Amino acid sequence: MNSEMGTTHMLHLILLCSVLGSVHVLTHGDSSTESYWLLRIKLSLTDPVGVLENWSPRAEFCTWNGLTCSDDQTHVVGLNLSGSGLSGLISAEFSRLGSLQTLDLSKNSLTGSVPPELGQLQNLRELMLYSNRLSGNVPPEIGLLKKLQVLRIGDNLLTGQVPREIGDLTDLRVLGLAYCQLNGTIPAEIGNLKSLKSLDLQKNSLGGPIPREIRGCEELQNFAASNNMLEGEVPALMGNLKSLQILNLANNSLSGSIPIDLGRLFNLKYLNLLGNRLNGEVPVELNQLGQLEKLDLSRNNLSGSINLFTTQLTNLQDLVLSDNFLTGNIPSNLCNGNSNLSQLFVARNKLSGKFPLDLLNCSSLQELDLSDNHFEGELPSGLDKLENLTDLLLNNNSFSGNLPPGIGNMSHLETLFLFGNMVTGEIPVEIGKLQRLTVLYFYDNQMSGSIPVELTNCTSLTEIDFFGNHFSGSVPQTIGNLKNLVFLQLRQNNMSGPIPPSLGYCTKLQKLVLADNHLSGSIPPTFRFLSELFLITLYNNSFSGPLPETLSLLKNLRIINFSHNRFTGSIFPLSGSSNLTVLDLTNNTFSGPIPSSLSLSKHLTRLRLAHNLLSETIPPEFGNLTGLNFLDLSFNNLTGEVMPELSNCKKLGHLLLNNNQISGTIPSWLGTLQELGELDLSSNTFHGELPQEIGNCSRLLKLSLHGNKLFGEIPSQIGSLTSLNVLTLHKNNFSGSIPSTIQQCKKLYELRLSENSLTGLIPSELGKLTELQVILDLSKNFLSGEIPFSLGNLMKLERLNLSFNQLHGNVPLSLGKLTSLHILNLSNNHLEGQIPSPFSKFPLSSFLGNGQLCGPPLAPCLGPIIREKKPLSNTAVAGVIVAIVFSSTLICLGLLYVMLRIWCNWKKVSVSSSEAGLEHKREEEKWVYREATGRDFEYWKVNSSQEKQISSTACIFQLKVDTETVDHSF
Repeated sequence: MNSEMGTTHMLHLILLCSVLGSVHVLTHGDSSTESYWLLRIKLSLTDPVGVLENWSPRAEFCTWNGLTCSDDQTHVVGLNLSGSGLSGLISAEFSRLGSLQTLDLSKNSLTGSVPPELGQLQNLRELMLYSNRLSGNVPPEIGLLKKLQVLRIGDNLLTGQVPREIGDLTDLRVLGLAYCQLNGTIPAEIGNLKSLKSLDLQKNSLGGPIPREIRGCEELQNFAASNNMLEGEVPALMGNLKSLQILNLANNSLSGSIPIDLGRLFNLKYLNLLGNRLNGEVPVELNQLGQLEKLDLSRNNLSGSINLFTTQLTNLQDLVLSDNFLTGNIPSNLCNGNSNLSQLFVARNKLSGKFPLDLLNCSSLQELDLSDNHFEGELPSGLDKLENLTDLLLNNNSFSGNLPPGIGNMSHLETLFLFGNMVTGEIPVEIGKLQRLTVLYFYDNQMSGSIPVELTNCTSLTEIDFFGNHFSGSVPQTIGNLKNLVFLQLRQNNMSGPIPPSLGYCTKLQKLVLADNHLSGSIPPTFRFLSELFLITLYNNSFSGPLPETLSLLKNLRIINFSHNRFTGSIFPLSGSSNLTVLDLTNNTFSGPIPSSLSLSKHLTRLRLAHNLLSETIPPEFGNLTGLNFLDLSFNNLTGEVMPELSNCKKLGHLLLNNNQISGTIPSWLGTLQELGELDLSSNTFHGELPQEIGNCSRLLKLSLHGNKLFGEIPSQIGSLTSLNVLTLHKNNFSGSIPSTIQQCKKLYELRLSENSLTGLIPSELGKLTELQVILDLSKNFLSGEIPFSLGNLMKLERLNLSFNQLHGNVPLSLGKLTSLHILNLSNNHLEGQIPSPFSKFPLSSFLGNGQLCGPPLAPCLGPIIREKKPLSNTAVAGVIVAIVFSSTLICLGLLYVMLRIWCNWKKVSVSSSEAGLEHKREEEKWVYREATGRDFEYWKVNSSQEKQISSTACIFQLKVDTETVDHSF
C-alpha cells in the first residue's frame, strides 16, 4: 500500500515538474527561437483532440504536428492545422514566424478577429483561415503580404467592406471571401490583380455594380459573386476575360439584357445568371460557347423564343430556362444524335404547341421539366425513347388523351408528374414495370377506370396522389406490397368498397387521404401498425361501425378527419395521441361522453364533434387546451353548465355549443376571449341576463343566442361589437326597448330579435345599418309607434318582418325603395292608410291583421286617402312662418280699418245732432218726394257745400274711401 502511494506521489511530482518546466521555458526561454513563439501560440488555442500534444520543449520542434521546416531545420516555413478541432483565438504572435510561407488554420472553430499583425509575414504565400467562426473586419494590413498567392478567409462571420488594399496583392491567384457578411461594393482595385485566377465572393451582402475594372483580371478563370445584392448591368467588358470558365452571378439584382459579348467567352463551361432582373431575349451569340456544359438563366424576365442551342453546343449538359416569359415552342435543333443534354428545365414560361417530338432524340436526357406552360395535345406514344429519363414533369399544361402504355419501358423513371392536365383513360397496367418509380402524381385530371393491381408491383413508390379524377372500383387488395409508401391520396374519386387490411402493413405511411369517395366498411384492425401515421382523412364516405380500440396506439397522429360518415360507439380510441392538432368527427353517430384524455393533446387547435349523440358535460380539463382556436360541440346531447375552466382558452376564435341541453347563465368571462369571432349558444336552456361584458369581444362576427330563456334588457354594450355580421337573439324573453347603440354595428347583415317581449319604438337608428341583407326580423314583440321612415335606407335588405307588434300609422312610402326585398311581413299590427304601390307584388298574408290598411293586394281604398305626414324641410318651415306673419299683418290692418270706420260713424252722428233741424228738413223732403211720385225710390242729392264741410271735418279717411268707391263704380 505504501509503495503504491509513493508511486502516485512520484507521478504527481513528475507532472508538476513538467508543467513548471514548460512555464519556465515560456517565461524565461529564448524569445529569439521560433519554438518559443510556437509554445506561446499553443497557449491561445484549445486542443480537445490533442493534436498539439507533442508541442513540447522535450521534442525537436520540427517534429511537432502540423509543422514544415526549412531544409536546414532551423525555421518553420509551413503550419497546417486544418480540421484539427481547435478553438480559441488566432494569436498575434504568429507574426514572429518570419519565415512562414503557408499558414492553414481552416476548418476549425476559431473565434475572435483576424490579427492585423499577420501583415508582417512578408514571406507568406498562402493564408487559409476559412470555415471558422472569425468575426470583425478583413484587416487592410493583409495588403502588405506582397508575396501572397492564395487568400482564403471565407465561411466566417467577417463584416465590413472588402479592403481596397487587396489590390496591392499583385501576385494573388486565389481570393476566397465567400459565405461571410461583407458589405459595401467590390473595390475597383480588384482589377490590379493581373494573375488572379479565382475570385469567390458568394453569399455576402455586397452591392453596387460589378466594376468595369474587372477586365484587368485577364487570367481569371472562376468568378463567383452569387447571392449578393449587386445591381446594374452585366458588364459587356467581361467578354474580354478569355480564360473565364465559370461565371456565377446568380441571385442578385442585375438588370438589362444579357450582353452578346459573353458569346466570346469560348472557354466558358458554367454560366449561371438565375434570380436576377435580366430582360430581353436570350442572345443567339451564346451558340458560340462550344465548351459550355451548364447554363442557368432561370428566374429572370427573359422573353422571346428559344432561338439558339444548335448543334454547336455539343457539350451542353444542363439547360435551365424556367421562370421567365419565353414563348413559342422548343426548337427542333436542340438535340442531335451526339447530344450530351441530360437536364432540360423550361417550367413556368409561356411556351406552347404540342409535345416537341424532337425532344425524343435527346436520348441522354435524364430530367425533363415542361411544367406550367401551355403545351397541349396527346402525349406521344414514343415517349419511351427517353430511356434514360429519371424525372418527367409535364404538370399544369393542357395535355390530353391517354397515358401511353410505353411508359412502362422507361425503366429508370423515378418521378412522374402529370397533374393539372386533361389526361383521360385508364392507368396502363404496364406501369407496374417501373421498379424505380418513387413519386406518382396524377391528380387533377380526368382519368377513370380502376387502379390496376400491377401498380402495387412498384415497390419503390413513396408517394401516390390521384386526387380529383374519376377512378372507381376498390383499393387494390395488395396495396400492402408498397412497404415504402409514405403518402397516399385517393381523395375526390368514385372509389368504393372497404379499406384493404393490407394497407396496415405500409408501416412507413405518414399521410392517408381517402376522403370524398364511396368507401364503406370499418377501419381495419391492422391500422395499429401505422405507427408513423400523422394525417388521416376519411371524411365524406360511408364508413361505419365502432373504431378499433388499437387506434389509441397511434401516438404520432396530428390531423384526424372522420367527419360525414356513419361511425358509432366511443371516440375514446382517437384520444391516444398527445400530438393531436386537429380532430374533426362531425356528422357521425358517436355516443357516450367526451373523453377528458383529449386535454392531454396540448397542441390541439381545432376540435369539431358536432352532429353526434355525445352526452354528459364538457370536460373541465379542456381548460388546459390553451392553444384551442375552434371548438364545435353543437348538435349533441350535452348537459350541465359551461365550465369556467374554458376561460383559460384565450385563443378561442369559434365557440359553438348550440343545439344541446346546456343550462345555467351565460358566463361573463366570455368577455375576456379577445380572439372570439363566432359565439353560438343557441337552442339550449340558458337563462338569466345577457352579461354586459359581451361587449368586450370586439372581434365578434357572429353572436347567436336564440332559442334560450334569457331575460332582461338587451345591454347597450352590444353596440361595441362593431365587427358584428350576425346577431340572433330571437326566441328568448328579452324585454325593454331595442338599444339605439345597435346603430354602431355597421357591418350587420342579419338581425333577428323576434319572439321576445321588447317594447317601445323601433329605433330610427336602424336605418343606418345599410349592410343589412339577409333579414331584419322584429316580429312577435310589443313594439309600438310608427314604422321609421329611415328603414327605407336598407337598400340591400331581402327580408323584413315586423309582424305581430302594436305598430300604427301609415306604411312609409320610403320602404318602396327596397328593391332587393322579396319577403315582407307587416301583418297583425294597427297600420292604416294605403299600401305603397311597390308592395302590391307581395301576397295578401303580408298585410293581414291591419284593419285600416287598404289598396292592393288588400281591398281598394274607398274614402279620402290619408297621406303620410312627411317632416317639413327647413325651407318649408321658413315659408310657413313668413306666410303666418304676412297673414297676421293683413288681419291686424283689417281690424284697424274696421275700428276706424266705427269711430268715424260715431263721430258723424255726434256732429249731426247739433243741426237736427236741417237733417229733419232733409228727411221730410225725402219722404215728400217719395209720396209725390208714389214709388219706392230714394234720390240721394249731392251734398251741399255745408255738408261737404261737415263731412271733411268729421272724417277725412271716410271721404277718401267713398271717393275711391265712386271712381270704381264708373
